[in-house]
Amino acid sequence: MSSPRGAAAKVTSKSKGPPKTAHKSAAKRGTKSRTKPPARPPVTPPAQPAATTASAQATRLAADIERALADGRIDMLSPQALQALMAAACKAFAAQIEAGNPVAALAQRTTVTPTEVMVTASGLLRAANLAVFELGMWQSWTGR
Repeated sequence: MSSPRGAAAKVTSKSKGPPKTAHKSAAKRGTKSRTKPPARPPVTPPAQPAATTASAQATRLAADIERALADGRIDMLSPQALQALMAAACKAFAAQIEAGNPVAALAQRTTVTPTEVMVTASGLLRAANLAVFELGMWQSWTGR
């Protein structure tokens, strides 16, 4: 058992700071005893999802095309641009259906006429080298 003076001396020596051996061992490891935490990268707000951006752009483009057609400008899109849009729309629509999202090809209240639908469907079938009979067979097999 130690005397009260010895215990007080030990407490006093500890209150002066960490022993020098701690600094030496930190120096041997090549680190400082008191280091600043690493700087964090600046926080940036999350980017807007690409789908939302593409949806907004597609909606604006559709409105631009509608206005041009209303003004009688049927040449607003080059044939190549129209084909690229049609291909992308077909792929996006098919991907939604295949993923189990029962999205309608056209809104219920649309300005698209039945004749325009038939002309477009006929053009799509011809472009894919399909006949209406094949479409009917596929629909009966898949239930779509």
